[in-house]
Amino acid sequence: MSEDESAITKAVWTYLDGLHHGDAEKLASVFHPTSALTYEKGGALQILPRDQWLSDVRARKSPAERGLARHDSILQIDIASEGMAFVKLNCAIPPSFFTDYLSFLKIEGQWTVVQKVFRTDVRH
Repeated sequence: MSEDESAITKAVWTYLDGLHHGDAEKLASVFHPTSALTYEKGGALQILPRDQWLSDVRARKSPAERGLARHDSILQIDIASEGMAFVKLNCAIPPSFFTDYLSFLKIEGQWTVVQKVFRTDVRH
């Protein structure tokens, strides 16, 4: 595994751990302040700015506190250049299961999520 792939993998697991434990500071450490979460709902584009998302994370009971199992897996890491990468992953806060596409840029030597696009599957 290359040094960049290792650093990206570490950032992804920081993100996944932050999600599971409701740790907004961990999430903030890997998401650029200008980043947003983008998704489709009812055929319309939805954009959730990072800081609003982090507030939502702080306000809810974490999956770990709720005793929910983890469903995390990295499906693909595509390093396009020495400064740009893409990661596809699965995660969940049951009954919601997510496919995330994370766009990374290497900013000041650190791999940082600059955009998250995701879809949600609700399973009953």
